[in-house]
Amino acid sequence: MLKFLIPVILLMKFKEDWKLTQVGLGLLSFLVNLNCFHNMNVYMLGFNLGMDYISYIMISLSVWIMFLIIIASEQIKFVKNFFEMFTLVNMILLFSLLMTFSSMNYLMFYISFEMSLIPTLILILGWGYQPERIQAGVYMLFYTLALSLPLLGSLLYIYMKSYSLTMMLSNFIMEVSWVNSFWYFSSVMAFLVKLPMYMFHLWLPKAHVEAPVAGSMILAGVLLKLGGYGLIRVLFMFQKISLNFSWLWVSISLVGGVLISLLCLRQVDIKSLIAYSSVVHMSLVLCGLMIFSWWGLMGGVVVMVGHGLCSSGLFCLANMVYERVGSRSLLVSKGLLNFMPSMGLWWFLFSVSNMAAPPTLNLFGEISLIISLMSWSMLTVYGLMFLSFFSAAYTLYMYSLSQHGVFVSSLYSCSSGKVREYLVLFLHWFPLNMLILNLNLVSGV
Repeated sequence: MLKFLIPVILLMKFKEDWKLTQVGLGLLSFLVNLNCFHNMNVYMLGFNLGMDYISYIMISLSVWIMFLIIIASEQIKFVKNFFEMFTLVNMILLFSLLMTFSSMNYLMFYISFEMSLIPTLILILGWGYQPERIQAGVYMLFYTLALSLPLLGSLLYIYMKSYSLTMMLSNFIMEVSWVNSFWYFSSVMAFLVKLPMYMFHLWLPKAHVEAPVAGSMILAGVLLKLGGYGLIRVLFMFQKISLNFSWLWVSISLVGGVLISLLCLRQVDIKSLIAYSSVVHMSLVLCGLMIFSWWGLMGGVVVMVGHGLCSSGLFCLANMVYERVGSRSLLVSKGLLNFMPSMGLWWFLFSVSNMAAPPTLNLFGEISLIISLMSWSMLTVYGLMFLSFFSAAYTLYMYSLSQHGVFVSSLYSCSSGKVREYLVLFLHWFPLNMLILNLNLVSGV
């Protein structure tokens, strides 16, 4: 693992050189992706660090998204908006993510998990757009911290009972009782806020709307996946208890997903709409993880990767519009086919990816999740039916309202994209649609 961590630490040293940071992250993502041929359970062990296939997928996604963030945030370098500090904060965030996904010890995992919050907060407060970013940062901080302390207590309790906090060596499985149910909820809640589950999601749209493009991309691309990854790591200790509460999580997620989908149809802010659609996707992931089926786990991991790439690409597109038009409102920035004709194709490609059309990873992941939920209970078919329908509805609403109509601000202008922007969008879209050719790499089959 040190061969991944040391380059990130070195890139912190060369924070003044923007081009070197870009190239360095590109080479690092290439180096990480070269390791995809392992078929062992856990490898690269040492210093309490190691990877299995889920860790590997998440590490690969983190480095790739960070590489794209540095390319997409060229505007910060162009206007000289403290870009050295910006690259430093991003490298610290990447380091904390690599530590989180490769920790073999629950306590180190917890510390790294919480550490990723600080660089994200700095990104929102330092490079955000409106004065409301302070409120958004405080919301994010307190939602996450309020339910993280019970997790720490739970981990210490597990250490007291099993004398080990090493993942996969701890043979501690809790029996069903009222006290253990309390420990189960205190362990799981921190990850449900991060995911975020419906009812704990209020911090997410605020954080997304106020964050710069880098903050939105890393939030949608990787930080939401910390919740799913944490659940995968923690839930096996609570198998017997969790099966008693599966009905609760599945019902909240399905009903919440439908309600948020209806809320998406009322949004006029592009970033807000994309942020709420993230809650809908992650509610399906939560259903898959909570019912303890192989299809559910596999579909959850695939949707996490697919959503990370697709949502990050949509935030990139929204930022490109914002840089030119100066507004995120769908009412102001309508008729973009007239204003940015060549971007219309990218809007279309990412919109169909968002509604899980073939040949995207989202399609395979959602089919796996639908199979797992329907095999668990046929009643879920009603929730899934509405969820799939409204998912397509709000995506079409976003695409049609932004691309069609009369462009009001400047009738005779045309502002096509730069090569750098096309590169960022292509590097989001290509793995999202090509990884379906090699699904055993993503799903661990």
